[in-house]
Amino acid sequence: MTNAPSEATRNTGSYRDTVHRLASAQKKRAPGAPAYSVFVNRKVGRYIAAWAYRAGLTPNQVTGISALLSLAAIVLIATVHPSWWLGVLVWLLLASGYAFDSADGQVARLRGGGSPAGEWLDHVVDATKIVALHGAVLIAAYRFFDLDSDAWLLIPLGFALVGSVSFFAMILNDLLKTIHRGTAKDTGAPAPRAHSPLRSLLLLPTDYGVVCIVFVLLGAPILFFVGYSLLFAAALGHLVLALRKWFNDMDTLGDRTSTNV
Repeated sequence: MTNAPSEATRNTGSYRDTVHRLASAQKKRAPGAPAYSVFVNRKVGRYIAAWAYRAGLTPNQVTGISALLSLAAIVLIATVHPSWWLGVLVWLLLASGYAFDSADGQVARLRGGGSPAGEWLDHVVDATKIVALHGAVLIAAYRFFDLDSDAWLLIPLGFALVGSVSFFAMILNDLLKTIHRGTAKDTGAPAPRAHSPLRSLLLLPTDYGVVCIVFVLLGAPILFFVGYSLLFAAALGHLVLALRKWFNDMDTLGDRTSTNV
């Protein structure tokens, strides 16, 4: 982690100036980033990051807040009987945790850059959250939902599997591209695709932010489970299509690297 900025550096300019600095230093949108993450969560995270930076919080502390908010929601899902107030509270906790998850990297950029340890912590928290959230839905469905068959319990298990594989594959994609970038940089690799707003909208059902929103329906468990199941189907379909593309990307990357050696 980079050294913490001095108090004078942190408090230079107004809160609005800090937000503007973040907007100017924002990393580019990923071509396949879904709409909620791009147009809502990143902006909310920017305001949180500006506050956290001015308060002197480190990126790891922001990650810790994100983890605690998500953990609180997960525990509530698994232990409290579903109700409308619970659904709204769970949504607020999950969405806030997601926003703080976006803010930690933005705080790191304000402080001059992150660290391998900080990036590792962020990914470990994300990986844990993916499995724990769907595990909590599984527990809640078993304890509280009036399902006509135990086979429905396979849906949160499947969602956890899809989420874990998707997350690991995306991290591995970035890692392998970074490793091979030096050997393949002169082989005519195509430029990355620009971000597409239409693609972002089409990918909304796969967005973690939308998964957070569906918990508002916890007051009507069957309605919630229908919405949750539809999101699982969308995530599964996207993963099936994405795995083929990602494999072809890695295959092409390997061909370029071999040619350049």
